[in-house]
Amino acid sequence: MSEKTFIHILDSSLRDGSHALSHQYTAAQVSSVARGLDDAGVEMIEVSHGDGLGGSTITYGFSKQSEMELLQAASEVIKNGKLAVLLLPGIGTKDDLKMAADYGAKVAQIATHVTEADIAEQHIGLAKQMGMEVIGMLMLSHMGSPEMIAEQGKLMESYGADVVLVTDSAGALMPDTVKQRVAALRAALKIGVGFHGHNNLSLAVANSVAAIEEGARWIDACTCGLGAGSGNTPTEVLAAVLDKMGYETGINLWKIMDVAENIVRPIMPKPVRIGKVSLTMGYAGVYSSFLLHADKAAEQFGVDARDILVELGKRKVVGGQEDMIVEVAMMLAEKQKQNASA
Repeated sequence: MSEKTFIHILDSSLRDGSHALSHQYTAAQVSSVARGLDDAGVEMIEVSHGDGLGGSTITYGFSKQSEMELLQAASEVIKNGKLAVLLLPGIGTKDDLKMAADYGAKVAQIATHVTEADIAEQHIGLAKQMGMEVIGMLMLSHMGSPEMIAEQGKLMESYGADVVLVTDSAGALMPDTVKQRVAALRAALKIGVGFHGHNNLSLAVANSVAAIEEGARWIDACTCGLGAGSGNTPTEVLAAVLDKMGYETGINLWKIMDVAENIVRPIMPKPVRIGKVSLTMGYAGVYSSFLLHADKAAEQFGVDARDILVELGKRKVVGGQEDMIVEVAMMLAEKQKQNASA
């Protein structure tokens, strides 16, 4: 009997999920979730500010507790899996990466916009020098053609990345467009290929399965789907689906269900769902972490958050341009005022 194909799962509830909690995780919560995920057999457990190491700023939102405290809390309870972190060049620095390694991080996800892999060279190189497993993330992959993604992935591979992910930051991809991008990476690279999905169009699990069918073997997920926008691929659902399909993940299905129900769900301020604003993100192709910022600007200026997001989508705004959310809201408010007085 042939062995089952193994799918590597990275759970990002304690990083991508930080967006949904306005970056207010406590060390006690991190410890509880990380312990549960580790006991359930999750291979990689990611802990960082939602926007990665160094993200606790006025631009992205301040964390409730320092990264050092959160990383220490996780490292103390992870016994079988690997502690992972995210770094976005331009937000996090090499010193942040060194600090994470000192706290026991074994996996580094280095993320850039889909056209900017070249800015990750020094960070990927440093992570490899420190003995870390490196996963390159090409964010907002719907903005890049399969050919472009292949070229950018080759750059990450040349810098030393072990894996490159098609990253659907906006939850805008469809199963066929996921397959096209994964296939292009698979054809171009000698290293591993994976997928990171968001659920803004209710396709996170379907897109993850599509990626796997095309040869992706590294998949990001979040328990309860806890993540930016409408959330991510739910870890417990993905584990069940992959088990039914005959794949191996190393995850104990009953235990990950218990983690979702008994540990993660109680700390969620509200259920992760596809609401009109997060659905618009997938429709317009806008970065999922803009959700709370867009809601806040809409309330402040008395405009519809959906109109803000559609305009941001037209402008092809990317992560790091959060200031544009307020600018667009102000513009829409001025237009409303002009139309009302006309």
